Amino acid sequence: MEAVITFFTLLFVFFLVFGVYATVKVVGAAKRGVDRTLTQARRTVEDHTLRAKSFAQPGPAGELAQLRLTLRTSMRATQDALDAGVREDESLKESVALFERLSAHGHELDGELKRLEAEPDRTTLAERLPALRERTRRITESADSLRWAARDRARRFADDDLDALSAQIDVEAGALRHWTQAEPQAAPGPWPAPPAAEAGPQTWPGAPCPASDQEPARPAITPPGRRPTYPWQKKARPESTT
Repeated sequence: MEAVITFFTLLFVFFLVFGVYATVKVVGAAKRGVDRTLTQARRTVEDHTLRAKSFAQPGPAGELAQLRLTLRTSMRATQDALDAGVREDESLKESVALFERLSAHGHELDGELKRLEAEPDRTTLAERLPALRERTRRITESADSLRWAARDRARRFADDDLDALSAQIDVEAGALRHWTQAEPQAAPGPWPAPPAAEAGPQTWPGAPCPASDQEPARPAITPPGRRPTYPWQKKARPESTT
């Protein structure tokens, strides 16, 4: 009895722990989904705000907004391309590590540009714009180089796979159409020579046959006077003329 109670107690504890674990996993997944949605929505709002500022505010303030928008767009596109490519090509891990180091410089520049948006001294801001423009260009060019290199590598692998697949399909198509290939026909040879006639004496028409060991030719019908007679045969009576 105690063993049964212990068994059911352990079973209850197991289901309780499993339920708690499943609940924590579901809640964590839901929280990550909500955080991801909020992050995406916040980025979208910030991008639209920067785009509006770049058009609405002339001068250094509008240029700062444009620099931030260019930087964020390039870095986000490169991150998405590398994250998608590393799942299929592990050799991109080194590129991902380099991009993480580049991202540190990008976040630092984005933070500096954001702080300068509220700078009241427009003269000093205009003096610093060339250096900020150069830093943005260097970071975005590096990010673009990584992104296009990853895309070119993926396209190259896809082209190689397509070439190999096309070659295999051509071979298979040729095997399926084997009946359309003309069978090699034997070259026509010379006509067979007629069988040689038996060797014999050649005579001209009207010439007497040469003597030979063969028996002379017999007439087709033996005359009555030359027919052999036998004892049991009756004598032939002469035919009546009346």
